[in-house]
Amino acid sequence: MAGMGTRMRPHTLTVPKPLISVYGKPIVQSLVEDLARVTTEKIDEIAFIVHPSFGKAVEQSLLEMAQKMGSKGVIYYQAQAQGTAHAINCAAPSLKGNVIVAFADTLFISNFTLDIALDSIIWVQQVENPEAFGVVKTTAAGVITDFVEKPKEFVSDLAIIGIYYFKDGENLQRELQYLIDNNIHVKGEFQLTTALENMKNKNLQFHVGQVDTWLDCGNKNATVDTNTKLLQHYGPKISCDVQCINSHIVEPCCIAAGVKIENSVVGPNVSIGAGTEISHSVISNSIIQNNTTVSNVCISNSMIGSYAIVAQHVLDVSLSDYSEIR
Repeated sequence: MAGMGTRMRPHTLTVPKPLISVYGKPIVQSLVEDLARVTTEKIDEIAFIVHPSFGKAVEQSLLEMAQKMGSKGVIYYQAQAQGTAHAINCAAPSLKGNVIVAFADTLFISNFTLDIALDSIIWVQQVENPEAFGVVKTTAAGVITDFVEKPKEFVSDLAIIGIYYFKDGENLQRELQYLIDNNIHVKGEFQLTTALENMKNKNLQFHVGQVDTWLDCGNKNATVDTNTKLLQHYGPKISCDVQCINSHIVEPCCIAAGVKIENSVVGPNVSIGAGTEISHSVISNSIIQNNTTVSNVCISNSMIGSYAIVAQHVLDVSLSDYSEIR
């Protein structure tokens, strides 16, 4: 999670993208909880690879998140973006035994159990634009035969979604280190797919795993859509400590404690953070963070940060923390 989240600006100017709240909790927390649900083994350690600029407060929140999962939390740093293989190798001391690698803006909905007896599993999803992704070719039995990074010509529509399992973490780390030691890169970056190809050529078997729904948090529109899909799949979460005065909540919605809604219609598919106040407004298909004031607006497909003020008629807005529209 060391990327700077430029596609999610202005929201990532004040909050690292994986800590943006969707469906009432940080993206990275949802990912960790989802991965814990599909594993039969206890998760001993959760390693977070971050940029040093995230700061100690962010790091502490991640360590506390791991602790709540009953796991040890560890922080590693990637100061410069040098590719996925380099990022994962920053956590080299944690690449031991059974390892799951996940990119922190990847969420999913699925019902599967991780088979730790397999050499490796790479989760994929069928996509309409495979040229934008790393893709795999497979046998009829679901064993991967080829990895192709952003193919210019069609070879497969099974895109790697950013979740991987390795039975032997030490072997993975050796392959990553080999790329770096020998300066083997693609367009200036060390790519995980290069290491995977090398491992496959040494007879390591990679099996495909598939999810029911792949949820993207890469930009504002995708994140709002992810919030909608999570609400529709998991259902409403409305705190008992919500003041609803002369207003109507159209479910499903996720509304935190301390929210006040007055003379408004909220929903469907809206998540609202703690302490936010909404009045004389109509809001649908949107995410509003903590301690924000919204009045006299009609919005949809919008994201509004924490401690913001929106008091002017708008239709579709992407507003960061501590910002105002009047």
